[in-house]
Order: sequence, then structure tokens, then C-alpha cells
Amino acid sequence: MNRSKPNLKTKKTRCTWAGEDPLYILYHDKEWGRPIRDDRLLFEFLILEGAQAGLSWITILKRREQYRLAFDNFNADKIAKYNAKKVQALMKNPGIIRNRLKIQATIQNAKAYLAVKKEFGSFKKYIWGFVNNKPIINARRNLQEVPANTEVSDAMSKDLKKRGFKFVGSTICYAYMQAVGMVDDHVKGCFRYKKL
Repeated sequence: MNRSKPNLKTKKTRCTWAGEDPLYILYHDKEWGRPIRDDRLLFEFLILEGAQAGLSWITILKRREQYRLAFDNFNADKIAKYNAKKVQALMKNPGIIRNRLKIQATIQNAKAYLAVKKEFGSFKKYIWGFVNNKPIINARRNLQEVPANTEVSDAMSKDLKKRGFKFVGSTICYAYMQAVGMVDDHVKGCFRYKKL
């Protein structure tokens, strides 16, 4: 059973998770699964995927611009220097998820990210190394075939945690891999399936 569905407005068939929300559709059509090799954007997605923990992706997607404003456009050098006063200000910001652990994790992750960049020369070199610098192209027939995690996301999670990253469990890592194009999980039947 194919779990992609047509969108009546555009006549395009998409992965069913894209639903009917215009923001979700735009994200599916223009971003999800496209290989990202820009360090800042890779860091942004890592933080946003962590912020999503326990929530739906659309909840974060709708707040993405507010996150960019609140966290200095995901400038890791600035975030790594955030102090208790800045954390308090972020806790009062209604544009983001006001979870102290997630905010503190963002600061810790910025520090860990900078350490990885220093060690590897770039974050992309490190993170893309988990897939030998080449996207994994899957051929899923439906969403039920898409796993929550894989051996690769397990390894990524373990290594990120070892390096001090927070909110990087294997399921979060697999969602991250899908988002930044390390894995292509557009299902067969989706108009994006062959375009990637």
C-alpha cells in the first residue's frame, strides 16, 4: 500500500507526513532530504531536532524563525558564551520551547560543536563521515517501512554523546539524518523520490 498522497492544489503526490499544512508542504518539497553541507545549517538542524524531543516537528517548524532570532541565527560562537542571565531571558521567550534542559543543551551543544569543528576542520566533515560522505538512498514503499533508528544513527548518537552533545538519542539522530539529506526516505510515489 503506497502511503504517499496527492495534494489537490498542486496535483503532486507527497509523503503522507507532509499533510495539508502549507509550511509542512513547503518544508517537505524544498528542504527535507536535500543534502546539507553548510556547517551553520547543520548545527541549526541539530539544535532544532533536539528541541523537537517529545513534540511534533511542525511545532518546531512554526517557531523556526523565532529560534533563529532567539539564538543569534545559530551562531555557535555566540551561543557557547551564553550565561545564566541569557538563559533566563530565553526562558521568558514565548517564541521558542521554554524548556530549561533544552536551552542549556543548546549551549552545551554549541561548545561541543565548536570542539568538533576544531578537531575535524568542519562539522560537515565529521557528521557526513557517518555515511562515508554520501547520502543513503532508500526505497521505502510507505511510512511504516521507515525505521525510528538504524545502526548508523546508533553510532552517531553514541559518538555525539561521548563528545558532550545533549538531546542526541538515536531516534533524534535518525530524524536529523533525514532532515539534512544524509538519508533519503522520501517514499516511492512521492514526487521528490526520484528528484533527489
